[in-house]
Amino acid sequence: MTTRRKTLLKNNFYSIIKYCFFLLCIIVALFPILWIIMSSFKTNAEILSNGIALPTNFKFDGYINALKISPIPSFFLNSIIITGIATILNVLFLAMAAYVFARFTFRGKNLIYFILSLSLILPMTALLHPVYSVVSTLKLANTRSGLILVYTALNLPMSLLILRSTFQSIPKGLEEAAYVDGAGFIRIFFQIMMPVAQGGLTSAGVLSFLFCWNEFTFALILTSSQKVRTLPLSLSYFTSQFSFNYTAMFAAITIAVLPSIIVFAIFQEQVVSSLVSGALKE
Repeated sequence: MTTRRKTLLKNNFYSIIKYCFFLLCIIVALFPILWIIMSSFKTNAEILSNGIALPTNFKFDGYINALKISPIPSFFLNSIIITGIATILNVLFLAMAAYVFARFTFRGKNLIYFILSLSLILPMTALLHPVYSVVSTLKLANTRSGLILVYTALNLPMSLLILRSTFQSIPKGLEEAAYVDGAGFIRIFFQIMMPVAQGGLTSAGVLSFLFCWNEFTFALILTSSQKVRTLPLSLSYFTSQFSFNYTAMFAAITIAVLPSIIVFAIFQEQVVSSLVSGALKE
């Protein structure tokens, strides 16, 4: 056997191993989601008898029961309002801060950025008590405004990291040309920098949306009324100490996770490209 043939066989073997590994990762990632969606069309008896089998009849009884058991439409609307506003505020304010960190020099700049970035490693559970104390002091407990404020703040480190790297990657010649033409700071930021940084803004917005939409702990601690609670909290209606409605619960989980899956699937290229370019830049 020639050396070239040995090399070719070796490369083919490594390629097979690589694609098998990728296939395994895809199966591990997709199986839980597909299993939940499939189980939402089963009956409780089918789920308990054979959890991985296909449903004998695709019925929407689980979704009908889910809407009866839990106030999903109200919670869904609250999630849209809170997530939408928090995402917009987070991207807008952090874009301003990131632009200043990327383009201007001032005393304590690196220290402030380091402190803000350091909050990425803080566990969320460590923030429960101080956040609850602040929100209660501001009389914002059990309100949409309180959750919007908290979600906007909690997404600060990641959005700042992404947007600062995005603005640093933009050539300074664009701003210099705009200044020569007589444009001011506000006009340059909103009419030139924001459109050019669209990829980073999209990435920060998607990650902020995913966090806000799926967040459970702070929504549970800071709210007590059905009028302001978000969609993840609706899942608590489907279990009790003595009974479980698995079909309705899986239907509710499907309703809760599909929007985030759809949003990420649409914008995944911008998110991945922005994170990669940000990592290379850093």
